[in-house]
Amino acid sequence: MTTVQNDYYIICEDLFKIYKLADLEVVALRGLDLKVRKGELMAIIGASGSGKSTLLNILGGLETPSAGQVTVGGRDLLTMSPQDLVAYRRKDAGFVWQQGGRNLIPYLSAYQNVELPLILLSWTPRKRRERTRELLEAVGLKDRMKYKPVLLSGGEQQRVAIAIGVAHNPPLLLADEPTGELDTQTAAGIFDLFRSLNQTYGITIVVVTHDANVTSKVDRVVTIRDGRSSLEAVRVAHTFERPTDKPRESFEEFVLVDKAGRLQLPKELMDKLNLEERTRVSFAGDHIIIEPEKSTRRESR
Repeated sequence: MTTVQNDYYIICEDLFKIYKLADLEVVALRGLDLKVRKGELMAIIGASGSGKSTLLNILGGLETPSAGQVTVGGRDLLTMSPQDLVAYRRKDAGFVWQQGGRNLIPYLSAYQNVELPLILLSWTPRKRRERTRELLEAVGLKDRMKYKPVLLSGGEQQRVAIAIGVAHNPPLLLADEPTGELDTQTAAGIFDLFRSLNQTYGITIVVVTHDANVTSKVDRVVTIRDGRSSLEAVRVAHTFERPTDKPRESFEEFVLVDKAGRLQLPKELMDKLNLEERTRVSFAGDHIIIEPEKSTRRESR
């Protein structure tokens, strides 16, 4: 069954972002393509400087791409007016940052931090109270809601930050390295929380992370390299060995091909095959064979 465009909440096509610094130009995104389904929980990984945080800022309406197309929820972010972008950021997108200082106001309690965006959106006192208590309970902080950030652990602060990000019930939550300053066990709990909120509220969640264990926590992982989508790991099925066994997650990994036919092979494969600037591509039934130029020369001799 072919997935139609309407199934996607986020569509990025041939996306470029170029930063100009004095006489220098830094290319952060180089023709990136990405599609995210509505209600999906997915992660974007990549080395520092690969463009993943730039992509997240574009999806949140915080930055404008230099070229290409980007639509979120059927809206073209490139053609939206500044006023519409402000409304989009306030109502349709939630944000969670790595640094606690960007998420929480230090002199407000956890309850007051979560309630604040609802006050700014003119929610009634009753609705604010119900929503704030509901979310603090959902993130496991029912008994800590009166505490200020300084009295909360790093993991608890991030849980408050996530509650703030979804307080106004946005259809999209964007998280930039939300576990970057947390230990492994606490980070796993944060991703479990993302899954719980995704299932409870149907929020589309995009997480940028360096966490190598993220694959088991999300529906799909896209790797960005040199400003382009490179690899994709997709959760495909549950498998069982015996009826008493717990289901095991099965993942399938793909190399992504853009509309121009470009693909990025994993670096380890390129090193192993000694692939350089020129390679030979041939068909073998329903397969494509990629081999180094030197090997084909040796065979012809």
